[in-house]
Amino acid sequence: MAPDTVSLRYFLVLAQELNFTRAAALIGIAQPALSARMRRLEAELGTALLVRNTRSVVLTTAGAALVESAPPALAALDRAWDTARSAAAGELGTLRIGYSLSAGAETAPALVDRLIRGNSGLEVGAVPMATPEISPAVADGRIDAGITRGEQPGRGVRRFLLRRARIGVQLAQHHPLAEHPEIEIADAAAYPLRLPDRAANPVIHDQLSALFRDTRPHPRFHTPAVSFDMSQRDLRDGVTLAPAGEAAATAQPAGLTWRPLRGAPSLTIHLVLPHEQSPLHRRIRAVAKTLAHELHWLPG
Repeated sequence: MAPDTVSLRYFLVLAQELNFTRAAALIGIAQPALSARMRRLEAELGTALLVRNTRSVVLTTAGAALVESAPPALAALDRAWDTARSAAAGELGTLRIGYSLSAGAETAPALVDRLIRGNSGLEVGAVPMATPEISPAVADGRIDAGITRGEQPGRGVRRFLLRRARIGVQLAQHHPLAEHPEIEIADAAAYPLRLPDRAANPVIHDQLSALFRDTRPHPRFHTPAVSFDMSQRDLRDGVTLAPAGEAAATAQPAGLTWRPLRGAPSLTIHLVLPHEQSPLHRRIRAVAKTLAHELHWLPG
């Protein structure tokens, strides 16, 4: 059995000083206690490490060999302890985050950046996914965490509110309604409204369309053939308006702007984690909670 590391560290101090009185003072223990430690260490190793007399302390051949070989071994052991502590704190490992495209403009990058900042032991991979696939992927372990707009259905997961965002509309900068700091829901409903395909995110599609349920005449909804159509030609031309959360205001394509809808409820963004959570999952949750507070994602 290997000797205890405390005695080994004490021996290295003594080997440096070659004086029990000075070594005991540096360590902060009584000299008799240090002497007892050294005798026990020699007994555990089955060999003498020191030659003692009333005037001096001299290393034996075995003692000199231990002085040379012990420091690297202790350093390796310290690294092993640090690795274990980092893993227990959720600061070590590979983290896979799935996010909906609508959360990719601001929320997902901010969380990923905070997770890896100053934490070289954590590898984070973030991939865009169709919103309905995220909760099932978290539940069955294909990904470790998810970020979704709306409280998406799904078993085997826990959802944590990460962000509330005002609902508004994207519209062309030259559109007549862009002159107003806020837009009435009924005024927006007078124009064709560009909504994402319901199959891509039924929760958000239904929430956005419900905003205009009571307007008369009923609004015309336009669903582009391609989800998140990059050209956004109809928006740029001022033909349609696109209901969207306020995150759209931070990453506006050229020619477009965003205005809040007066009286509209907020959109929500959730962090999705499995029911059974590892230290890594708890780390994600703690970082997300701190980030939401610092960036005022949950006002009030």
